[in-house]
Amino acid sequence: MDRAALLGLSRLCALWAALLALFPCGAQGNWMWLGIASFGVPEKLGCANLPLNSRQKELCKRKPYLLPSIGEGARLGIQECRSQFRHERWNCLVTATAQPGTSPLFGYELSSGTKETAFIYAVMAAGLVHSVTRSCSAGNMTECSCDTTLQNGGSASEGWHWGGCSDDVQYGMWFSRKFLDFPIRNTTGKESKVLLAMNLHNNEAGRQAVAKLMSVDCRCHGVSGSCAVKTCWKTMSSFEKIGHLLKDKYENSVQISDKIKRKMRRREKDQRKIPIRKDDLLYLNKSPNYCVEDKKLGIPGTQGRECNRTSEGADGCNLLCCGRGYNTHVVRHVERCECKFIWCCYVRCRRCESMTDVHTCK
Repeated sequence: MDRAALLGLSRLCALWAALLALFPCGAQGNWMWLGIASFGVPEKLGCANLPLNSRQKELCKRKPYLLPSIGEGARLGIQECRSQFRHERWNCLVTATAQPGTSPLFGYELSSGTKETAFIYAVMAAGLVHSVTRSCSAGNMTECSCDTTLQNGGSASEGWHWGGCSDDVQYGMWFSRKFLDFPIRNTTGKESKVLLAMNLHNNEAGRQAVAKLMSVDCRCHGVSGSCAVKTCWKTMSSFEKIGHLLKDKYENSVQISDKIKRKMRRREKDQRKIPIRKDDLLYLNKSPNYCVEDKKLGIPGTQGRECNRTSEGADGCNLLCCGRGYNTHVVRHVERCECKFIWCCYVRCRRCESMTDVHTCK
């Protein structure tokens, strides 16, 4: 091999090492591409061709019937992230320029160690729990079904007993841990270890949110609906409700120290005696303001975003536009209205027009 080729190879190795340092959790994050409809149908691609790390591919080969649930879990997480942040400066934007499966779906935010990173990991882990658990309850898999540990329990004196099909959230949580979590000892570098520990904690916080919001449903039995006896079972809450809980955790997330001794600690010294709860969301670095475009980090800024002129919240023009002001233009809507069925046999409608003011950030 000549000198030029050796030089090129060394540069390539240096670039690859830099990319690994920049995206220490990229391999873990690539599974999220399975939630994008344009990526394709996962079960048809086969485990070897999916954007998974080696442990995930091995698990996929052993349990290929879980692929639809994995894809659905990713879709749930992405959709809820977009929904919760749709009116905010950071609106959970998916990387538009990335090639599917070759880079982190959420770009910079997935490895930035910010509050946004915390929410992404939590909501995606929760989505996987929710999807797999639903699939178990629906009878789509042989190794899990309903939670049978509650059967034959209840309170005879109060006239109810456990029955029905309780969601086996413990299996969903087990699979989510098996698929997403990997040991810290396999990483190198101080910051990457802190980031990985943070991400593992936030994965678990997402799973705990699903478990915390489990509710009890009951059905009455008795003459003429008297409800003399009730059969009850546990069910998961809607994923939207779980998303709201995680958004609240995001608003109250805890900043941690960039040094790990025996365990993670709060960054503020006067708060270090306050224990970190397993359902807290943790972050390492402060978030950028997301106001101005930063091409290097893939931040689009808020210029051109639609805002609400009368709102005082995050979607209001003052906050969303970061004090830069906004433009107003009139949009004309044309639609069919006042439709009537004419015998026989067609529908006659009027053509209605309406004018709407639309405000966009400068």
